[in-house]
Amino acid sequence: MPEGRPEVEPQDGLTTKQRRNRPLVIVHTGDGKGKSTAAFGLAVRGWNQGWPIGVFQFVKSAKWRIGEQTVLETLDEVHRTTGKGGPVEWHKMGSGWSWSRKAGTEEDHAADAAEGWQEIKRRLAAETHRLYVLDEFTYPIAWGWVDVDDVVETLVHRPGQQHVVITGRRADPKLLEIANLVTEMQMVKHPFQEGQKGQRGIEW
Repeated sequence: MPEGRPEVEPQDGLTTKQRRNRPLVIVHTGDGKGKSTAAFGLAVRGWNQGWPIGVFQFVKSAKWRIGEQTVLETLDEVHRTTGKGGPVEWHKMGSGWSWSRKAGTEEDHAADAAEGWQEIKRRLAAETHRLYVLDEFTYPIAWGWVDVDDVVETLVHRPGQQHVVITGRRADPKLLEIANLVTEMQMVKHPFQEGQKGQRGIEW
C-alpha cells in the first residue's frame, strides 16, 4: 500500500468518501508485545477527533492501574473542562465492572465476562461510543466464557459508525474472518529472554 493508496479498486458501489468512513473491526493478535499499546494509541487518535471512547479490559485485575488508563482518564478530564477531544470511559474486570458498582469481592470471572459482553452489546445497539477497545477480549472467547458466534453476529450487524478494536493472543478464526484489519505481533527479541523484568514506562 504505497503512500497510503489502496492496492485494488473495490467494486462495492461506494464513493471514496463513503469507503473512507466505513466502520472497522480491528484485531491485534499474536504472541508479541504491543497489542494493547497499539489499541490505546488508536484511542488517543480517536479522542483527538472528538470521538466518544469506551475501553473495556477483560483480564487485567481492577486493582492494576496501567499507565494508559491514567492518560486516557486525564484526556477525559480535559474534554469535560475544556471541550477539547471526546469523552472517555474505562471499565475493567476484577472487582466487578465499573458500571455495576459491585463490592470488591472475588467473583466468577466467566460470569463477569459474560456480563461485560452483554453491556457492550447494549452500548453498540445504542451507538454509545465511536471507538470501542476490547482489551484482551480474545481470552474469554477462547475460554468459552463469551460465545464467538454471538460476537461475530453482533459486530457484523452493529449500527452506525462504530469502530471496534480487539486485542489478545490466539484470536478465534471466526473473528479474523469478519475483521477488516488484522495485525499479528511477532516477537523477535525481548528483554525477558535475558532475565530482565518489566520496567516502568515500558511494560506499565
